[in-house]
Amino acid sequence: MGATILPDLGTEILIPVCALIGIGFALVQWVIVSKVTVSTDKLSSASGDGKHGSYAEALIEEEEGINDHSVVNKCAEIQNAISEGATSFLFTEYQYVGVFMVAFAILIFLFLGSVEGFSTKRQACTYDSSKMCKPALATAVFSTISFLLGGVTSVVSGFLGMKIATYANARTTLEARKGVGKAFIVAFRSGAVMGFLLAANGLLVLFIAINLFKLYYGDDWEGLFEAITGYGLGGSSMALFGRVGGGIYTKAADVGADLVGKVERNIPEDDPRNPAVIADNVGDNVGDIAGMGSDLFGSYAESSCAALVVASISSFGVNHELTAMLYPLLVSSVGILVCLLTTLFATDFFEVKAVKEIEPALKKQLVISTVLMTFGIALVSWIALPSTFTIFNFGIQKEVQSWQLFLCVGVGLWAGLIIGFVTEYYTSNAYSPVQDVADSCRTGAATNVIFGLALGYKSVIIPIFAIAVSIFVSFSFAAMYGIAVAALGMLSTIATGLAIDAYGPISDNAGGIAEMAGMSHRIRERTDALDAAGNTTAAIGKGFAIGSAALVSLALFGAFVSRAGISTVDVLTPKVFIGLLVGAMLPYWFSAMTMKSVGSAALKMVEEVRRQFNTIPGLMEGTAKPDYATCVKISTDASIKEMIPPGALVMLTPLIVGILFGVETLSGVLAGSLVSGVQIAISASNTGGAWDNAKKYIEAGASEHARTLGPKGSDPHKAAVIGDTVGDPLKDTSGPSLNILIKLMAVESLVFAPFFATHGGLLFKIF
Repeated sequence: MGATILPDLGTEILIPVCALIGIGFALVQWVIVSKVTVSTDKLSSASGDGKHGSYAEALIEEEEGINDHSVVNKCAEIQNAISEGATSFLFTEYQYVGVFMVAFAILIFLFLGSVEGFSTKRQACTYDSSKMCKPALATAVFSTISFLLGGVTSVVSGFLGMKIATYANARTTLEARKGVGKAFIVAFRSGAVMGFLLAANGLLVLFIAINLFKLYYGDDWEGLFEAITGYGLGGSSMALFGRVGGGIYTKAADVGADLVGKVERNIPEDDPRNPAVIADNVGDNVGDIAGMGSDLFGSYAESSCAALVVASISSFGVNHELTAMLYPLLVSSVGILVCLLTTLFATDFFEVKAVKEIEPALKKQLVISTVLMTFGIALVSWIALPSTFTIFNFGIQKEVQSWQLFLCVGVGLWAGLIIGFVTEYYTSNAYSPVQDVADSCRTGAATNVIFGLALGYKSVIIPIFAIAVSIFVSFSFAAMYGIAVAALGMLSTIATGLAIDAYGPISDNAGGIAEMAGMSHRIRERTDALDAAGNTTAAIGKGFAIGSAALVSLALFGAFVSRAGISTVDVLTPKVFIGLLVGAMLPYWFSAMTMKSVGSAALKMVEEVRRQFNTIPGLMEGTAKPDYATCVKISTDASIKEMIPPGALVMLTPLIVGILFGVETLSGVLAGSLVSGVQIAISASNTGGAWDNAKKYIEAGASEHARTLGPKGSDPHKAAVIGDTVGDPLKDTSGPSLNILIKLMAVESLVFAPFFATHGGLLFKIF
């Protein structure tokens, strides 16, 4: 087996130091962004109109004849309105989610504590009955604590991301006056703040939790890392509500603003006369920033927990090899350093000077981070792993070489890059698939929808092959542990992935603020260029999230099967096959609920926007102000109310199936939901992304072909807007939420596995 080059003390120092470096780097980026001043106080006296009027009055003033101070003042006021709306919504959402967290934490304690009748006596270890482990009651207590810890970290991650985004949007707009390069750097630095804070916080909290739990568990690593799985469950539970609630909020506002404003009234997307415009911009932050932050944090937490659980019953855990045991955390630690270096290529080493350089600069981030991370993984594998070791593989110990584990992580890392580039090809308007969708708008919205759906289905092919290859390679080398670290490899560059993902909504908001503040057409063109690139990077981020979710949920599935004591999962047995069918149906049921929720909320929004245009005299002429607050309230109320049923479906399914039908049927449900959920998620996200960028392709009119379809307000453009509106709930609500569904059901099943194995299958016991 052999010892590792890196001593245990080195590991204990390296992980928190890397996390603190990540937090420090995020704070440095934030300080640099904050140097772009946006201040209403200083400028109100200069312009003479800021303190006495509301932000709505400032929005509808004509720019001509107003000095520069007034424009800055307007930007600041709009930014404040967006920030207040986003903060208000998240606090409301977190109040509801907080009640759920407490209730579910009690459920975890009661279910796991009842496995041995709340006994405080030591029990025989699950995988080695000759040894004695801590009581089941301890697992119940510590699983509950780690669940709450994961939930709070997820909430904080999403909230910090939203605050940073709303802090940066007006600053990006103001920097666009100096050129597209300056605006790009502000938006990207702001995204990096979120990326590094989330990656570093997730790593640091998990590391501290492991060390604190170790004080009680001592040598019982099997019990320790089983309790730690609650961390992943907490992270994904919050992510589900953040994604669904935020997705419903943003898309209700977006659909209402687009259908009435752009299609019916023929006014620009972010025109201040549109009553839904503030709600639309708030939605970008609560859905695409806070929701995505919680989502990717959940993926990171779950992949780490899955790897740690499997490792704890392998030679790492049996022989108490701390450095090798914490290999997943070391990979993430080096990932932070690699992403830090990669970020400098976008902000310091090279400068974006023209619109055409924006998208390549963002794509280079993915390539550079992947190449550098390959060397980083090789280094970590060399110093942190023994040359040979054993990995638990369904009842037997499989011998693995350190270089084989390096390949497992590497294949996940490069599969992520492939998925990213395929997603970019199918969603960027620089390539033929989106241009074909745009061209189909010549004959109306129906052909646009047909082409978009076909594109989405086709875009599933290569990512699924990439996931399949990475599963085959990693499982062949290192069983379920290989799959878990492959997922971790895909997420090892999470800081860079989140930076380019958060860049998109920040740029989108910047464009909205430019339009509302009445800034010149030239500045709006620059923010549109930033936004178009941001749409593609957001799609790439969703691709990463879905790909990693497939690997994570499979690793968790393997850990669940081992923990539940199932030797094989035979799909030909009725118990398993019925689970398979029901599991494959769940993503459709979930998608139907979320899409109908968006439709219901959008219906109310459209009616309200129409009412205001029809009943407020002078609104279209710009002499009266719209009632933004009512539209914000519609989105808030609808999203809070509508996020509960889909959330309940995901959280209750494993509990109901496990208790009534047992672990075999539940294993079928998990396998079915994984297989169908990944396909639907990829196609939904890419279809919506393609429709969005087809619309932007026509609006930009950058090529001869695009100009034949435009300008804004033409029939092809209206058809493109309708396609984009149909795609909105697909790409920002249902698609991204599905990857949480497949991960969350798997991690929840793993956490409750001891209870299901002991007391589950009540119906089969009766009959």
